[in-house]
Amino acid sequence: MQRREFLRAGALAPLLVAAPRALAGAGGDAGWRTFELSYEVDLAAHPGAGRLWLPLPQDAGDYQRVLSVTWRGEAAQAALNWEPVYQAPIFAAGWGEADAPRRVNVTARVATRDRHLAPPAPRLRPVEEAALYLRPTEHMPTDGIVAETAARIVKGVRAPDARARAIYEWIVDNTFREPKTRGCGLGDIKTMLETGNLGGKCADINSLFVGLARAAGIPARERYGVRVAESAQFKSLGKGGDVSRAQHCRAEFFSPRHGWVAVDPADVRKAVLEEGLALSDPRIAALRKRLFGYWEMNWVGFNTARDFELSPRARGPLPYFMYPYAEVGPVRLDGREPEAFRFRLGSRELEA
Repeated sequence: MQRREFLRAGALAPLLVAAPRALAGAGGDAGWRTFELSYEVDLAAHPGAGRLWLPLPQDAGDYQRVLSVTWRGEAAQAALNWEPVYQAPIFAAGWGEADAPRRVNVTARVATRDRHLAPPAPRLRPVEEAALYLRPTEHMPTDGIVAETAARIVKGVRAPDARARAIYEWIVDNTFREPKTRGCGLGDIKTMLETGNLGGKCADINSLFVGLARAAGIPARERYGVRVAESAQFKSLGKGGDVSRAQHCRAEFFSPRHGWVAVDPADVRKAVLEEGLALSDPRIAALRKRLFGYWEMNWVGFNTARDFELSPRARGPLPYFMYPYAEVGPVRLDGREPEAFRFRLGSRELEA
């Protein structure tokens, strides 16, 4: 049995170990909560040489801090890597043809607190600060029908924040949650606009916001992650315990006045469908207003990577990295099917 603990640079290690109580503050006044996320993976039923990649949490703004990442199990090779473009943290393990068993447990402890709109800065921040998130990607072009749609939505609107708001409202009004979509969807926004089928789940609806914002000159990105606890807003917006199917991606845009601003139009549409409420219902209207500038942090974010290469490289790029991924022999294992994959992701909240 091997055991490893991954911590960042030596000077930070003691702080990371001590952080849960320090972040929580006296009596929890600072609003911090600490969660333990644990992957249990057993690939013994999948023959052949193979490799496993798991998405891990990363620090984000003033609302999420990674306290520690540990692993134990049987793997010929195991490492914590960072993808070079988006700095997505990745646990990777590999096995040879004859290696058995193939079990790995990876645990991350993360502190979160609800994310609110930052107060306006005394000076406007340059868009170049977030230039990476203006680039098109394979599934998120910013020309053609995407640019045409964005131009119609923001016509006559000049201020970046007002443009982002116009796109957010258009997304809420024109999309819908499609419960038959597998997993979180694919986020193929060009196809959505060309077909006129604006139904999907979070990776479709929030990717559409991001792509239209980029086409309108506003840096924007998805942040991929997983729900880890029940919601104080609506039952449908939370999940704890076994969260193997609770993945959820959110969106944010860059404001020269406020920095990165949280949005989640997909959760507005989720609440409409799963709570059985009309878009005009006062509770949905309040949620719609709240989710422009706010995230309830009963959720842990993994990364902002889009159409990128894993590290070490897989057979091809991924559209996003929110689910476990594995290649064993000629087979690619689909993280949207945890039972067939043979993994479980569990969440529990730790006392301060």
